[in-house]
Amino acid sequence: MMRGLYGFGGYGMMGGFGWFGMLICLLIVVLVVLGIISLFKGGFNSTHKRTGISSKERSLEILKERLARGEISKEEYESIKRDL
Repeated sequence: MMRGLYGFGGYGMMGGFGWFGMLICLLIVVLVVLGIISLFKGGFNSTHKRTGISSKERSLEILKERLARGEISKEEYESIKRDL
């Protein structure tokens, strides 16, 4: 003999919580997704914070390396440096 509605013990498919239970489940899923997103954003941003090098300093380093390799002339170096 079956007890309850469709074998769920008389509480229905939502276990007696109905729409409230469904909203709680949705809230949990949203919080998990936001947590994963914040982990990714925090991981990518922390690499620059750990090195302590700003983007301007890194740009100047790359510019100096290009000058040292002979990819650009001294005039080009000075012009680009002023623009930065």
